[in-house]
Amino acid sequence: MSKLFTTLIIDDEAPAREGLQNLLHQFPKTFAILDTAKNGIEAKEKINSLKPDLIFLDIEMPGFTGFELIKQLETIPIIVFCTAYDQYSLAAFETNSIDYLVKPVKLERIEKTIKKLKSFEKNISSDQILKVLHEIERKKEVKKMTTITVKKEDKIIFIKLEEVAFFESDSNYVNIHSLSGNYLSSETITNLETKLPNNFIRIHRGIIINKDFVNDIQKYFNSRFIITLNDKKATSITSGRSYNESIKSWMNL
Repeated sequence: MSKLFTTLIIDDEAPAREGLQNLLHQFPKTFAILDTAKNGIEAKEKINSLKPDLIFLDIEMPGFTGFELIKQLETIPIIVFCTAYDQYSLAAFETNSIDYLVKPVKLERIEKTIKKLKSFEKNISSDQILKVLHEIERKKEVKKMTTITVKKEDKIIFIKLEEVAFFESDSNYVNIHSLSGNYLSSETITNLETKLPNNFIRIHRGIIINKDFVNDIQKYFNSRFIITLNDKKATSITSGRSYNESIKSWMNL
């Protein structure tokens, strides 16, 4: 008789949570869905209280990433990552302790996950999982960009990231605030976040700042912060509440 896995789905996008939930409902003898979570903070609370056997975990989320969430857990459940990373990074997932799904998730891929679940050990090595996460982060860092390109009239302009104070979501575009001026990029803020080096941090659903431009940080009400940048306009930005934990982690609070 196959094991029934109590399951928690973690993803910041409601359509992704609902879509995965609908897929898992087609395998009632394998998955018993306990709940869903929309960010790392909520996920941590629910993992500690519900103690699921298995989590389906998005990697890039507000608050803190899937990687950062795992590092904060005392007991790590079986993990199936949901990711948009390429095969080069995904090679690190080839282990008997975890699995990955590339978005958008399809029914036949869930069937493969079920087969892999049958080979999982009852007690998973936290050290093994953290070792895999470290390897993925190392490979991500190697591939980080140092410049961003934008089109302006008939030219392609190369902007050095070290000159960018912050990125700001603007409808279907991202506004790049740099020392040489402001530019529009067709990148989404979420896609951009996965490519930027570690000196950039997302502090709001629509804003990523360059840590090297931070002049000062003040505590604000409702667990938020006012961050003032050392750019030409001395820009002040109020952080989003769901990014509180990642900001505090960066400041070692």
